Amino acid sequence: MSRGTRGRRLHRAVRSLWLVPVLLAAPAAHAVVSCTVSATGPNFGIYNPLTAAPTLANGQVTATCTRVSGGTQSVNLTSSYSIGSGSSYALRTLRSGTNVLNYNLFYDAAFTQITSRCTGCNADAGATLTVSRASPTASTTSVIYGRILAGQDVAPGLYNDTIVVTITY
Repeated sequence: MSRGTRGRRLHRAVRSLWLVPVLLAAPAAHAVVSCTVSATGPNFGIYNPLTAAPTLANGQVTATCTRVSGGTQSVNLTSSYSIGSGSSYALRTLRSGTNVLNYNLFYDAAFTQITSRCTGCNADAGATLTVSRASPTASTTSVIYGRILAGQDVAPGLYNDTIVVTITY
């Protein structure tokens, strides 16, 4: 680079996020139901701090419930999400060593309902599944919307966070 010429550095780093599923069971006494959960976090790919638009990616959480015994049972599912490596639900953090990249996870594509651990809050995602002898298994899949705000000047690197997803039924 010649004197007097200013260069622009472009940071590129692959970012990924893991969602770790957990189940808390509280089945009704008149039927026995077993539920499983699986989750994949959003993979944000390459983040470009010079882009004016936020970086978006989706993940998903799937819950499957199976009638083990008894009659028809409605299963109410509620999900909650841990804070991850950050200090606030309002702004989560992806980390690469001591470097931090701010992001968040949302229940909705409009990015208005942040995923949280606020059991009973309106923002909690939930579903009701019905299992019976005729239909012993039922599943539901929810999309989780991830967003990294634009304009964050961060060092190149692999940025990660781990979020624990808890499904209560």
